[in-house]
Amino acid sequence: MPGTNSTALTASPLTPAVIPVSHRDLLVRPVFAILSTLMPGGQPQSSLVWVDYDGTDLLINTTLERQKAKNMVADPRVTVLVVDPADTSRFIEVRGRVTSISEEGATAHADKLSQRYTGKPHFYGDIYPPQRQTQETRVIVKICPVKVTLDAFFNQPEPLSAGDTRR
Repeated sequence: MPGTNSTALTASPLTPAVIPVSHRDLLVRPVFAILSTLMPGGQPQSSLVWVDYDGTDLLINTTLERQKAKNMVADPRVTVLVVDPADTSRFIEVRGRVTSISEEGATAHADKLSQRYTGKPHFYGDIYPPQRQTQETRVIVKICPVKVTLDAFFNQPEPLSAGDTRR
């Protein structure tokens, strides 16, 4: 890409973009992400979130009552940006589409993220008051990567040969 210091990997409409092995650690370590959604009027809304990765899709845990969830229900286009806190020139930006919003397993997933990000075993009780659990609808948002952009060219993964599936 002439004139830029980043690499973009774009998926076809039927095939998700692949998260390179070189940057997957940013999605499974306790590194905060910025989730950008679109408000009803079209303006962007960004939120600091915990992020997870299931090997194909990014996972965000939230509640249906929050503005970010309302935005994703109305418009599935999102961007997730994760910057390595140890090297701020290393980042991954994932532009994607929300493919599902599910209550199934959402509280257990929140507990998993709570353990990862805070060292505490329970989201409700350790992070949020337990009574909040009955006042909100916790969900897992699945985001299919459509375009992946990586950091400056000097940190790019080495090119893969044909047939190599590491990415």
